[in-house]
Amino acid sequence: MKITVFCSANEHIDPDYFRMTEELGRWMAENHHDLIFGGTSHGLMNCIAKAVHNGGGRVIGVVPSLVEKGGRMSEYLDVHIPTDNLADRKSLMIERCDVVVALPGGIGSLDEIFCVAASKCIGYHSKKVILYNMKGFWNSLIALMDDLNQKGMIRGDWHNMIEVANDFKELKNLLNATI
Repeated sequence: MKITVFCSANEHIDPDYFRMTEELGRWMAENHHDLIFGGTSHGLMNCIAKAVHNGGGRVIGVVPSLVEKGGRMSEYLDVHIPTDNLADRKSLMIERCDVVVALPGGIGSLDEIFCVAASKCIGYHSKKVILYNMKGFWNSLIALMDDLNQKGMIRGDWHNMIEVANDFKELKNLLNATI
């Protein structure tokens, strides 16, 4: 399975996020799942790439030219796919994966999550989108989505577009159900 992971490229975040990201990366490698990610050498992005790569898994980095020019490309790439911009990166990451997992992240991760969910809602694909709710990281987003749903701003139940895993066991179950 090819798993696209959206996540933070920041270094100064909760150390538990790194530990939990590494756990996911090791599991992916052990189970022969490929990683598709944004290709940077910082934060949770580099953490998952290193864990998958060091575990013998395949790491596919979809890298915008500005990241590459800035010398911020991960050294753990097995496959390097260059892109001109973030929109192209996002499209390729979505197109080439079987499932998307969102780890803690910021504006970029939110953009990516909602792009995948919106295109799923319209019918462009049927790929599963999973929020890995590490230590309740996504709780405020979940509350917002519930509020939008309650106010009639989302057609149907948003849980049909985005699933939530509150721990690693739940995440593995959702991923294994994708195979």
